[in-house]
Amino acid sequence: MTQTIHRPRGPVMIDVAGTALTDEERERLLDPLVGGVILFARNYTGSDQLRALTAEIRALRDPALIIAVDHEGGRVQRFRSDGFTRLPAMRSLGALWAQDHLAALDAARATGFVLAAELLAHGVDLSFTPVLDLDYGCCSAIGNRAFHRDPQAVAALAQALCAGMAEAGMGCVGKHFPGHGFVEADSHHDVPVDDRDFDTLWAEDIAPYRHRLCRQLAGVMPAHVIYPHADPSPEPQPAGFSPFWLRDVLRQRLGFKGVIFSDDLNMEGARVAGDIVGRARAAFEAGCDMLLVCNRPDLAAELLDRWAPVPDLDNLARLAAIVPNTVRPAWLADPFALELHAPYVQAREHLASIPEDTSAAPTMTAATIGQQRTEVLRKDG
Repeated sequence: MTQTIHRPRGPVMIDVAGTALTDEERERLLDPLVGGVILFARNYTGSDQLRALTAEIRALRDPALIIAVDHEGGRVQRFRSDGFTRLPAMRSLGALWAQDHLAALDAARATGFVLAAELLAHGVDLSFTPVLDLDYGCCSAIGNRAFHRDPQAVAALAQALCAGMAEAGMGCVGKHFPGHGFVEADSHHDVPVDDRDFDTLWAEDIAPYRHRLCRQLAGVMPAHVIYPHADPSPEPQPAGFSPFWLRDVLRQRLGFKGVIFSDDLNMEGARVAGDIVGRARAAFEAGCDMLLVCNRPDLAAELLDRWAPVPDLDNLARLAAIVPNTVRPAWLADPFALELHAPYVQAREHLASIPEDTSAAPTMTAATIGQQRTEVLRKDG
């Protein structure tokens, strides 16, 4: 049996290729710079397999690596069968809000509880949810992942979802600060530019973060979007590389004390910060605590070989605080025990009554939303 290595968590979160670890991946996960693993649908074939994978990852190091996943509901749900309930798209909860506020809040809380309980029972620590972007109807990257256009509705529904997650024992990570919903471009493929001014963003997109919800968020993930008319920096960068957005606005003005996760540094929206080491350095210096490098093991290896950040005690403390309690209640011991837990069964039954989102894909253009302008920097120019 492999001996557990005692090593502090580093500031890099990477992925693995398949349903079990390779020797090369085990070695990489032991690197001092690594602090977490993000899982994808390719890492899942069934309940028992996922529990074995997370157990193996957890046993490598002490403190254990943070195991995370993008598991929001709707079209962004990595695990969908054999121990996992199909979760509604967040726009479904927004549609319910328009009919009955209390019913929508109950549905959001039940969704959060089921989401978190099923992940925890499979050894996953954290989901990057909820999406706090406003539903302007123009961003295909966000679409029905957003709750609503009204920031107050977004804040209320997200707070209920986070409360349900907290009941199961999991923190929540709001994204994509200060807001990705207005731009048409998808930062996975382009470098979006949002030309609105700061006062507009503060009143609209940042409003959910100004809500008491901000005190519930265990983490925040900034957007790979540039806001040139809101960021007073000489050369505004995407929010995830911007000290203005992360230190001045999120930390100081909003008082956020949790973990700041970068969005994937391999996305096209991050290319303005240079190569993978330049991106990591810029994000870390701007204020990110944990840097995600996904779907490019070669770039992950390059980063681990070439980057040597100075350890930060505040960073280590924030990472430690986001991990769920290691002594989990008996009802979260495994999926079978979860099935016998009455509150979980009731919450799952509640989810079955939530109507599915049947709305069309975004069709509005930025020109139809006020007078503000949205631009895109294309890959080749």
